[in-house]
Amino acid sequence: MGRLSRVVAEVRQRVELTTVALVTLITGGLWFFVEIADEVAEGEARRFDEAILLALRTPGAVDDPIGPLWFEEVVRDLSALGGVAILCGAALAAVGYLLATRRRRAALLVFVAVAGGQLLSMALKLGFARPRPDLVPHGMAVHSASFPSGHSMLSAIVWLTLGVLLARLHPRRTIKLYIVAWATALTLLVGASRVYLGVHWPTDVLAGWAMGAVWAMGCWTVARWLHRRGTMPDATTDPGAEGHAGPSPTSA
Repeated sequence: MGRLSRVVAEVRQRVELTTVALVTLITGGLWFFVEIADEVAEGEARRFDEAILLALRTPGAVDDPIGPLWFEEVVRDLSALGGVAILCGAALAAVGYLLATRRRRAALLVFVAVAGGQLLSMALKLGFARPRPDLVPHGMAVHSASFPSGHSMLSAIVWLTLGVLLARLHPRRTIKLYIVAWATALTLLVGASRVYLGVHWPTDVLAGWAMGAVWAMGCWTVARWLHRRGTMPDATTDPGAEGHAGPSPTSA
């Protein structure tokens, strides 16, 4: 009994530390977003944004991004990974798989994270109404406001959420880290591509990454809290037991 009590105490401490870490990261991400938004609103980010955009252009030719033509095409392909069609398709595929395997709570988590993130992105764009970069030609067609970057924000939400869920299916920590690392890399590459193509200011992308990560971690934290209260039992690791309270959705 003594050994069992120690194991339970260690697990409980780990869960609490994870929750504290998530809350700390969420707070830091919100602070970072607010700081960037304040700099943008006051016009103090313009010099920083212009310097980076021009650094990605051939000297003396703002219409020519640095690098060969094939690299530009690769960047456009990477940018498409943050588009609404790709992200919604990936999210719907994940939701369909989770529903088919009777993991309804996990499917709900993905749906709420993606749908809510999309609405939040649209609201922020309407609220800030920042014009797109006018310093260089756009490498792709754009139809919405610039701040924050929707591609960056939704990539963080979708790829990180799916990465964490997929990582939970593997017991080995190295595999978990590998999956989450790839999800993070996709998020970073999508955001960087938007700056390279001249369709976003760098601060748009930084704000998108920050708010996307905050939203994703917020959803994970709420899911953990509901799971621990028994309100939202998780079935991602036991397809046949919808009411079984397995590991929390964020214990990757």
